[in-house]
Amino acid sequence: MDPIQPSQAFSPEARAAVYRAIFERRDMRHFAGGQVEPETLRRLLTAAHHAPSVGFMQPWRFIRIQDRAMRERLHGLVERERIETARALGQREDEFMQLKVEGLLDAAELLAVCLADGREQHVFGRRTLPQMDLASASCAIQNLWLAARAEGLGMGWVSLFDPVELAALLGLPPGAEPIALLCLGPVHEFYAEPMLQQQKWARRQPLNELVFDEGWGCVSALFEPSASSGIAALEALVPNGQGQIA
Repeated sequence: MDPIQPSQAFSPEARAAVYRAIFERRDMRHFAGGQVEPETLRRLLTAAHHAPSVGFMQPWRFIRIQDRAMRERLHGLVERERIETARALGQREDEFMQLKVEGLLDAAELLAVCLADGREQHVFGRRTLPQMDLASASCAIQNLWLAARAEGLGMGWVSLFDPVELAALLGLPPGAEPIALLCLGPVHEFYAEPMLQQQKWARRQPLNELVFDEGWGCVSALFEPSASSGIAALEALVPNGQGQIA
């Protein structure tokens, strides 16, 4: 029996474009200056704002930072945390200090992403899992990231900062919380694979080790040898092997 095809599926070309954006997205640290046109930035933020959110709480808030002096203060904040993180890594301190971890002063745009104040009012989906506000905002960031890649723009998520200090710098109201500094703009080229993988800091884990059937640790039948054709078909959607699916 032939498999039933979803009636609402995108065309093969449109579907391939979605997968391409996913597999060629990179956490960028090297930027080429330039600018992001206001209309493009509005499109990206609109994409972010159409992310799913638990209970439709829409907890994300975006602060666009153009002032050079403010960027330099934020850069200093990140640099202090970079040093503290290196110390906390112990034996990997020197290795970590050689990594480029941000592009705050080089990116065309800098966006601070914050969780809104008053989130305790949202009970739907948060009564036992209050962290769903963070999960929802992360979906918005991912939407923006994928849309940026489709526009040919790089983006990097910086999380090396003291949230209390950053909240004070940005004048956040009580209860609001910063979760990301997003560097956004033109890049000379996208990394062929994740930068931390290029630098041999870490590697992407095999998916078949992370997917279980019925309970924790139960190997999934999805990744038995007989199912490998599905992965090959997915890889074929990404041109020139840029997706680094493996």
